[in-house]
Amino acid sequence: MAKVYEFLANGFEDIEALAPVDILRRGGADIKTVSVTGSEFAESSHGVTLKADLRFEDADLRDADMLLLPGGMPGAKNLLEHRGVREALTAQCEAGKRIGAICAAPMVLGNLGILKGKRATCYPGFEQYLEGAEYTHELVTVDGNFITGEGPAAVLPYAYRILSFLKGEETARQVEEDMVYTHLMSR
Repeated sequence: MAKVYEFLANGFEDIEALAPVDILRRGGADIKTVSVTGSEFAESSHGVTLKADLRFEDADLRDADMLLLPGGMPGAKNLLEHRGVREALTAQCEAGKRIGAICAAPMVLGNLGILKGKRATCYPGFEQYLEGAEYTHELVTVDGNFITGEGPAAVLPYAYRILSFLKGEETARQVEEDMVYTHLMSR
């Protein structure tokens, strides 16, 4: 089973953190939230406190098939400032494994230099931090092992795309249908 870890720092964007977890779990993916705050709790940019599945210090990320970064400010900045997160992302990239980031969070990847030569999207205004990447301004952009999302409104197609990589197109389509997403998009 594919293993996914999503990092939560104080200041994360609520929907960008929770919607991918919800969708991936509905689709049968093994996803764990990982707090990088030093405790098992992280507070969203809107003041919602979330209890993560794991503390960063207790997580063994070596079996990760994918690492996810929700956006939000100052959440993305806090992820960038966390040495362990930076090291995990670099190792994930070097191993050729998948990384997802949405909204402000692609700036973390840009600052690490791992988006050089890639196409990526992010929240408008953060493209300046996508060092060496081609900014697409798309809702969702996939390039190699990277998937990036533009912002809160992109979270559903972003999460379904991630699910399709992990569990296949058929599973993703079924979850889309079960969640009435296909009806929404047919309007």
